[in-house]
Amino acid sequence: MFGVLTADRVAYRYSGNSMGLEPVSIGLQAGDALLVAGPSGCGKSTLARCLTGMIPHLYRGQLTGNVSLCGLDSRSTPLWRLSECAGFVFQNPAAQLVASSVEDEILFGLENLGLARAEMRTRLDEALVRFGLDTLRARSPLTLSGGEQQKLVLAATLARHPPILVMDEPLSMLDSAAAEMLVNDLASVAQAGTAIVICEHRFEPLATLPGLRTLRVAPPHEPSSQAGAVVAAPLSAVPSFSLVVEDLGVSLGQCRVLDELAFQVPGGQIMAIVGRNGVGKTTLLRALAGLQRHDGSVLVNGQRPDLAMVFQNPDLQFFNPTVREEILYGISEPDLERYQGLLQILGLSAYAQTPPLLLSEGEKKRVALAIALMRGPRHGVLLDEPSLGQDAAHKACLMRLARAVADSGRSVIMTTHDLSLAAQADRMALLGEAGFLADGRPGEVLRDSSAWSRSGLKVAPWILAAQAEDALCN
Repeated sequence: MFGVLTADRVAYRYSGNSMGLEPVSIGLQAGDALLVAGPSGCGKSTLARCLTGMIPHLYRGQLTGNVSLCGLDSRSTPLWRLSECAGFVFQNPAAQLVASSVEDEILFGLENLGLARAEMRTRLDEALVRFGLDTLRARSPLTLSGGEQQKLVLAATLARHPPILVMDEPLSMLDSAAAEMLVNDLASVAQAGTAIVICEHRFEPLATLPGLRTLRVAPPHEPSSQAGAVVAAPLSAVPSFSLVVEDLGVSLGQCRVLDELAFQVPGGQIMAIVGRNGVGKTTLLRALAGLQRHDGSVLVNGQRPDLAMVFQNPDLQFFNPTVREEILYGISEPDLERYQGLLQILGLSAYAQTPPLLLSEGEKKRVALAIALMRGPRHGVLLDEPSLGQDAAHKACLMRLARAVADSGRSVIMTTHDLSLAAQADRMALLGEAGFLADGRPGEVLRDSSAWSRSGLKVAPWILAAQAEDALCN
């Protein structure tokens, strides 16, 4: 095969465990666009690393087959040279950020290309405006929301104008407006001659990308997940209660992120919070969990609630050498039956002795969920973007688990940009800069076009159609 990017029967095994990538062959010409699809843990991220040269240069393992980028062999060519050919957007954007400001993050890659100062300034300004980051140019990347970090990594990568662009779940943290804008940008760069590879679970927003081909990757092992199984209640029942939030406000530096929010979440309810990138969804969950200083009160029966939180970036929660030790950490007399049940339900049985940081991002999210449920919080769980890295089967499993937790009398509060997931909750709240713009049954909120217009977002027609069909079936 010949082209700007070729892979000839590329396969990989990581050192120390059996996970990796089964043989894959692709060939892309300038301007081609390829969607890499497959279940969580099938090797999509591993393939992306192979196609950019990160494997074999930065990872230890066994690589077979050959990869060529712009005519350069990935094994024999230094990584710095390969990086001039291929831009790579990580699945976890926080792992890719190196600079102290948004502006410097974009300039860092441009400086490494040796561009003239005037050209760097032009590309910087274009990238900031294109991704809506101009007002954030002086902010530290570490203070941005997950979606804003994803926008920044996309901006920094696209500003380099690489002939090959490889992206690992680039839509995962983007709101609907940002996702639509990115797809339009990808169409433009493909038309200009960039070869594009997209590893993604969210297929629908990519439907308008001209000439998009699909490659389905098979998992390197038999699936261990029981994602289709009926989920038994993972927690014992608790007395009825209501989580009461009054006058909740949060300031981050000079920025007032949340102001005078007031709402209640009864035990037994699944609540989905949606809204634009950077509007304060993660900040709200942190305040509810007691991890963020805030004004106002968050109480259950007059006391601080006991809530477990699953972070948007699960890496921040891991510090033990194996999945088993991570899940059981700090529990003096663990319920081993619950532990084994969670491993089986979440498809983690094969990874009990695996270091959690070696798992795929989707598998990491499931480990973090197992940690929360193993602890058995009295009042519920908080899930920040729980569908990241999850295929359709695991998202269905996630909602069955959430329902089982709610059936035990606890609350489940999730933030998500996946409106198809949010539509399965009991309640949906659309968060805007001035508070909740809509709050009610998912079908009612999704049809509130005025609220969505004020939020700067819109609901894709296929989501409305699917929701209407589900309502008829129920």
